[in-house]
This record gives sequence, C-alpha cells and structure tokens, in this order.
Amino acid sequence: MYRLIMAIRPDALPTDPAALTEMVLALDAENEKLRVAMQTLKEMIFGKRSERLAVLVDKQLALELGDLETDATLPVQANDDAPAAKPPGKVRKKARRNIGALPKHLPRCGQVLEPEATACPCCQGQLHKIGEGVSEVLDIIPAILRVLRTIRPKYGCRSCTDGVVQAKVLPRLIESGMASTALVSHVVVSKFAWYLPLYRQVQILARQGVHLDRATLAGWVKRAAWWLRSLYELQLCTIQDAPRVFCDETPMPVLDPGRHRTRICQFWAHAMDDRPWGGPAPPAVAYVFADGRGTEEIAGQLTGFSGILQVDGYAAYKALARGHGGAIQLAFCLAHARRKFVEVYKTTQSPFAREVIERLQAVYALEAEIRGSSAEQRLATRRNRSAPPMAALKARLTEMVDQLFSQSKLAEAINYALNHWDGLTLFLSDGRVEVDSNTVERSIRPIAMGRRNSLFSGSEGGAESWAILASIVNTAKLHERDPQAYLTDVLERIVCGRTKSHQLHELLAWNWKAARQRIAQAAA
Repeated sequence: MYRLIMAIRPDALPTDPAALTEMVLALDAENEKLRVAMQTLKEMIFGKRSERLAVLVDKQLALELGDLETDATLPVQANDDAPAAKPPGKVRKKARRNIGALPKHLPRCGQVLEPEATACPCCQGQLHKIGEGVSEVLDIIPAILRVLRTIRPKYGCRSCTDGVVQAKVLPRLIESGMASTALVSHVVVSKFAWYLPLYRQVQILARQGVHLDRATLAGWVKRAAWWLRSLYELQLCTIQDAPRVFCDETPMPVLDPGRHRTRICQFWAHAMDDRPWGGPAPPAVAYVFADGRGTEEIAGQLTGFSGILQVDGYAAYKALARGHGGAIQLAFCLAHARRKFVEVYKTTQSPFAREVIERLQAVYALEAEIRGSSAEQRLATRRNRSAPPMAALKARLTEMVDQLFSQSKLAEAINYALNHWDGLTLFLSDGRVEVDSNTVERSIRPIAMGRRNSLFSGSEGGAESWAILASIVNTAKLHERDPQAYLTDVLERIVCGRTKSHQLHELLAWNWKAARQRIAQAAA
C-alpha cells in the first residue's frame, strides 16, 4: 500500500505546514470538482431533464419556505421549453384535451347500416323508418399517390390551315421530371417540418409501389431550395433589419468524403418576434449555414446590423459588439444563467443555488403576468416589481462569491451571472426586451431534431438547402399555417411567374397568412 501511495505522490512533499495545508485544500477542491462533474454526467444520462423547481426539491416551497412571496403559488417551471408560470391569484386552466369534438369544417362521409330484415317480427308487416341513430368518428385516408395527366387540346380552323390553337405548357418545378410541385413540397415538408429523413420517405413510397432512389429525392429538395433562395434571402434580410434580433447557433455535422468522416459545421439561427408586447415584428426565423462558429462568421452575417441582439454568453457575440463601437447592444439570456444554478443544485443540493432559483422564479412569474401588455406597461411593472428583487439578488451574489473557492461550480455560476449582469438586466430598462432568448432556442430545436434523425448533412450544398427550406417551413409553422399548403402555393407562384421578383414580399409567411385571411373573410 505504501509503495502504491508513493507511486502517485511527488518524490518530495513540502515540510511547511502552510504548504501542506494549501496542497490538501487544492486536492480537496479538485476532488469536489471531479465529484460534481461525475454527478452531472449521471444526471445527464439517468436524471430528469426538467429544470422545474418542483422536480428539484422533494417538497413544495409552500411547506418549507413560509416567508417567501411565492408560497401561494405552485413552483414555476424553469425549463426553457415549458410555458411561463401562472401569476398569483390565477386559477390553473384545465388541460386542453379533445376527446370527441370533431371539427365542423371536415367533410362528412356517411355509411348506412341497415338491419338484416325489415319485416316486423310479430306480424311480418313491412317496417317503416321512424328515426335514426348517428355517431361520428375521426377517419383518415392515407396519402394517395396518383398520376396527374395534363391534357392540352388542339383546336384547328376548318377554313384555313394556320388557325391552330393550343394552350401553352405550364412551367414546372422540375423540368422533364416526374414529380409535381405538390409531391416535391410533401417531401420537403416531411423532412424539414416533421423530421422524416429521405431514406424513410423512400421506404414509404416503395410500400405504394413507387420505387425511387434517395438521390432522386435529394435532387428534388435541391431544386426546391434553388427556387426559394430569393424568398429566403428576403426573409433573412427582413429579420436582420429589425431593431431587435435573437441569435443562437447549433452544430451540424457535414459529410467530408475526402476524410471518410464528418466535420462539424454550424447552423446559426436569426429570429424575431414582437408578439409578447404587441410590437410590429411578426414571428420569423432564418437559418444560416457556416463552416464555423467564430466571430468572423457572425460578423459576416450581421454586417450593418445595429440594435439589440439577444443571445447567450458566447464570446463571439461579445467580440462582435466590441467591434461595432456600441452600435450593437447585447441582451443576455436569464434562462442560461438560471440553468447553471439548476445544475449546481442537482449535483450538490446547495441551499444558495436553490435560493437563486427561487428568486428568479418570482421574476418569471411576473413576466407571465405582463405578457401581452404594451412595452410601456411592461417597463413600468418591471421597474416597480422586478428591479428591487434583481438588485437584492446581485447583492447576494456579490456577497457569496467571496466566500467560495474560485474553481467550484457554484462560484462559476455566480461569476457568470455577475459578469453578464448588465445584459441580463437590460429588460429592466426596455420593455421590448425579453428576459431570455427562448424565442430563438425554440426555433432552433427543429434543426436539432432533424439532425438527430438524419445524423448529418451529405454536403455543404445540402446543408445550405437545409437552411433555406427549414427557414421557410418553420416560419410558416410559427404562423400556424399548414406548411404543405403554404409551400406548394409559394412554389407554384414563383415557378409560374404569377409572383414577380419585386413582389416576393407577398409570399413571406406573415403576408401570405394575412392575404388568406382576407380571402376567407370575403368569401364568408
């Protein structure tokens, strides 16, 4: 045992008690850091992913912390994906479950079930109808493949030989191809809106007797992206021209044939959404494919941008803001700061981490209460009710950080919050600013889900097509439009020339939605 210990110890240990004490404390801190890292990995693999405080603690806060203002309400969900907490005093709404209400707009297809005999069992007389019982169930007709034949009759004059008339051939999305615009749109939407990889779509088509190669479908996708590039660029420019933009990035593996492996590239997401305060900017997202995630990539994408950029604490955004001489103001994400304390509490059960989570919980509860109010009303409420708790939180963080070992996870979480404090509290001085960047995190999730199913992009060109088509269909989903109907109509208008290049703004999802609503109102 002694030899084993000597093998892993320095040959000469210091004899100074102070030096030995320092060494023991350093080793103890390192062991604690390793223990926290191991516990974090166990939580990632086996633990619950929710950040709700009710999941983190065994008992409700109302039973343990009677002096907090939040005891009257249920713990607020801290997960970015979850809806905001209900403000105090509001009754919790019932879950929206449809257990039998069938939409009235769906066509009704009736089937009549007649009895086996219509003769009276007593006198054998003929029975007559005195009523009926009707029941309805939701039915489905699976996708039906068909061959669309386009017939162009020729008309000639009997009096002369030159008077032959025939309709012109309509332009097609894929010239000399076998796919209609609706079929190509179906393939695109299935992949980029519902995350169904092309190889699975090939298998589904084969079950209906249509045998296609995956490369054929990939060619259709590439062609659709080529037609939609101008609309995508207009959508991206519209977002970047907004005074407030959300931004985030996520890895995207791209096949590198020369190395027989994938290399990690990036998808950057730019988003806007003024719905929380009734502003003019509609919800929209545009993805940009790039080789890396450095400052030069984001600087090239946001050339000429000035305004508020709401992001996480990634260093590239900070370098971008410094390089623009104050033209870009960073608003950081409070959810990212909170998440670090959640991770600490999960692994160490730190009372201080729990305290921070509870304080931020009250801020999120207030945000849920004022969501939908004007920017002026939001700002006034925040200054009166959120600013004092946030100031008290900063004082507590500053007081606690000096008492902790600098390399501990709790100290790292506190330092992150303090180092980004101005950006984390920008919402206290501008009612248009959100408390977090969940807007873009929700919009970037479709990329992550598609990446999980497809594993990687086959080429840089395929990744660029991915960015174009995912931007178009996911923005349509943000406006609660059927992406299949939207994409089919947009492609047909562009291909047939009914919408000219200077009219592309009419095809943006929010303008297309407004036009359809006007048509529906006129028809009613």
